[in-house]
Amino acid sequence: MENEALQRDPTPLINIRGLTRSYTMGDTTINALCGVDVDIYKNEYVAIMGPSGSGKSTLMNMIGCLDSPDGGSYELNGTVVSSLSDRRLAHIRNRDIGFVFQTFNLLARATALHNVELPLIYAGMPQKERLIKAREALEKVGLGDRALHKPGEMSGGQRQRVAIARALVTEPSILLADEPTGNLDSKTGKEIMALFDELHSKGQTIILVTHEADIAAHASRQIVMLDGGIESDTGMALH
Repeated sequence: MENEALQRDPTPLINIRGLTRSYTMGDTTINALCGVDVDIYKNEYVAIMGPSGSGKSTLMNMIGCLDSPDGGSYELNGTVVSSLSDRRLAHIRNRDIGFVFQTFNLLARATALHNVELPLIYAGMPQKERLIKAREALEKVGLGDRALHKPGEMSGGQRQRVAIARALVTEPSILLADEPTGNLDSKTGKEIMALFDELHSKGQTIILVTHEADIAAHASRQIVMLDGGIESDTGMALH
């Protein structure tokens, strides 16, 4: 979008240089990332694609601070996170990154409101303030009237909306979604993708990991990975 490009900060939100990661399985070494370089800017909507074993999940784990690289650097919001301690990484994850998973990862016995407020509990926010923010996040995803319902009382699409509200409640720098429609029927999947489109239009940076071309088409930029590297990067705005 033209307005989006005009408003974009020229400094990358994510700056990755020479990122490498390998795993040992028995006698075999698997090079999951082989010197990846990528910049992602605030307000971008990026899809990371690739076949199984391409490195897209490993790159997602790096961006989400769920794993650390063997080599190279990763800078998020001006902080070099590739060399931080586990405790500092946990703080970054809770503050700067909102996760949306294929399997929702909700507490079955907790209400939608309690599921959404969990990241704020971990952050030490007072109860009154966090309940206000949790209700606002549920309103944002169209579930203000389901605050006291439990996951078992909701459809798959509603459960994913609760998960998205939980991801948004900390006002993260990045919304990181891993196959977010994988457990949903096609109609519900389209509704969830429409919600992502709406969130992006309001300024949310979104990174979507998917193997489905129609899901990736919602993003304004598609990064295709192959054999631990970036095969193509299309739709990237000029900076």
